[in-house]
Amino acid sequence: MNVLVVEPWFGGSHRAWAEGLQKHSRHDVTLLTLPDEAWKWRMRGGAITLAHQVTSRPDVLLASSLLDVPSFLGHARSMLGDVPVVLYMHENQLTYPIPDNARRDMGLAFINWSSMAAADVVVFNSEFHRAVWFEALPGLLGSYPEPRHLRLVAAVAGRSSVLPVGVEMDWLDEPIAPKPDPPLIVWNQRWEHDKDPDTLAWAVKELMSDDIEFRVAVCGEPSLVRVPASLSGLPGVLGERLVHYGYADRLTYKALLRESAIVVSTARHEFFGVAVVEAMAAGARPVLPNRLSYPGLIPLETHESVLYGNRAELAAMLCASLTVRNDPVTDQTTLAARRFDWRAVAPDYDELLAALP
Repeated sequence: MNVLVVEPWFGGSHRAWAEGLQKHSRHDVTLLTLPDEAWKWRMRGGAITLAHQVTSRPDVLLASSLLDVPSFLGHARSMLGDVPVVLYMHENQLTYPIPDNARRDMGLAFINWSSMAAADVVVFNSEFHRAVWFEALPGLLGSYPEPRHLRLVAAVAGRSSVLPVGVEMDWLDEPIAPKPDPPLIVWNQRWEHDKDPDTLAWAVKELMSDDIEFRVAVCGEPSLVRVPASLSGLPGVLGERLVHYGYADRLTYKALLRESAIVVSTARHEFFGVAVVEAMAAGARPVLPNRLSYPGLIPLETHESVLYGNRAELAAMLCASLTVRNDPVTDQTTLAARRFDWRAVAPDYDELLAALP
């Protein structure tokens, strides 16, 4: 089959998803993309730009959540005809947290909804994501005058499903080496408000007051606007304990994950969690908030050991995890993370796509 993947924002996890599917699918996958700049303009105007670049009709159209699907179909109708459409929801603009004192752009949220209504199949990257979207959707539609589309919600929900993001794991085919001492804690998140770096900074300061040796790697790209003060002060606080700070190229990042004993998240937002999955697959014991998509990433029997509810529990769990060696909980979470290997999930994508025409 010929599958056309349309991605107006070709960067970060969106790019990794598109290229991963192209690499691992048994179908012939073509990517139609725009650079990862000015994401709001990509969401509003990218559909028109990309529609005029379509040169042939694919068997299936696979659209990213940043594509205005009705606009794209309308401007490319001479080429696309009645092509089946799958919409993949990486994120949504209705429940994505916004900074304090900012206003949500409900027009972008409505593009998500109109794209779902136009698609033949809607796929979410986690059950958590699907649940929070359909919980919040009546509030969005109820804010408009009649007719409010509410009668369409059940139909769209009925043709929605969940497929996780595939993660490249071929670099983990070799056995995981024993973790070196002192244990390495990795925080591998975007440096943005929704990942709550303030709580990370608080937690490592708490650990320093205990008589436990540890090291820290803070990975991820700094905000294009401003590095949070909580992160900018960490080098002075941690000193030689801080072994990496800032962006890591792929080779350095993989080496840090192989060495990491613990991966910690302090996120207030996460629809899936690729970074945490990568670290867990490399053998890091997770310390994660008991919310968002995280409970769905790990076995139920490990929840009590690795999910925390508040800051005090986070500090206590980090402290306890630093003293654990060769424990079955980490073995279980590592195995659970490996199920998101692209080589394992690509056949599910292929089956979904093959069933459409």
